[in-house]
Amino acid sequence: MHFAFDEEQLEFRAQLRAFAEKECTPADIRDAWSSVLGWSRPRWTSLAEMGVAGITVPEEYGGLGLDLLDVVLLLEEAGRAGLPEPLLETVALGVPVLVDAPGEQGEVLRSRWLPAIADGGVTIAVGMSSMPAVPHAEGADLLLLEREGDLHAVPCAAVALTARPALDGTRRLAQVEWEPSASTLVVSGFQAEEVLAVLSDRAAMSTGAVLVGVADRLIAMAAQYAKDRSQFGKPIGSFQAVKHHLADALVRVEFARPVVYRAAWSLSVGDRDAGLHASMAKAMASDAATLAARTALQVHGAIGYTWEHDLHLWMKRAWALAAAWGDATSHRARVLEILSARR
Repeated sequence: MHFAFDEEQLEFRAQLRAFAEKECTPADIRDAWSSVLGWSRPRWTSLAEMGVAGITVPEEYGGLGLDLLDVVLLLEEAGRAGLPEPLLETVALGVPVLVDAPGEQGEVLRSRWLPAIADGGVTIAVGMSSMPAVPHAEGADLLLLEREGDLHAVPCAAVALTARPALDGTRRLAQVEWEPSASTLVVSGFQAEEVLAVLSDRAAMSTGAVLVGVADRLIAMAAQYAKDRSQFGKPIGSFQAVKHHLADALVRVEFARPVVYRAAWSLSVGDRDAGLHASMAKAMASDAATLAARTALQVHGAIGYTWEHDLHLWMKRAWALAAAWGDATSHRARVLEILSARR
């Protein structure tokens, strides 16, 4: 199979990178850590004006009508930039669920929420009953929540939130209390089982894409520090041990990236192996990001442990997302289970 991104997809990524370099600096991320929500509504509005917030919203509801293959590069770039806004939850998870929601209830949900998402006025949080806390629940206008195998769409006014400790200060966590009802039900039974399985695969792939971007940024920061920091009269980057550490981390990222892209393609076209590919992507991206974080910390030495240095902003994102939607161990076990069943 030959695969490459087209010029429009690459240009969209370049536009997001240019935007982030101006509007999402390390100082802006630090401001987000100390803000009420952990992210910026004005920046989310600007992303909507670029078409990012509505990229997966169908055209008839004011969006661009694109799919996960068009989103994967933006998610990777969001990780690289440290973008704190709930892009993954809203664009890659929430909107596709609303687009696919069946029946009359699905049409009601689409009419009510999709135009506002495309305009930048609404964000979505997603939670499963297996999750102790829901990321970005505070500030979300709509929450997609699983309860006893059914999927519900719950407006923010119908939930009670209790903040929970979060490793990444821009990825706020909250315990959500709510009551399911006929008015909140999106899909149930066997149909819900299928919807939730696809949702989990999308989450694994999308989180993997963000992790690849985070890992890329960590390695870039470490490489720059290795050029600038000198010992014994020469840059530490000239030492063979440092070179090998950085090269090992970079190789891990470069191996994970195409696996994530393949998973995005598989999910976009409905490939029968999409679940397998999503788990492979999440496992490899989680490993790559955690190795990149460890390597970057080793290269920076003691300064890397300090709050004042920007390194921790990306390290904590890597650690948090590596565990989200299944860690590397659980996804490798799933890959083994799927492949073993075919023997």
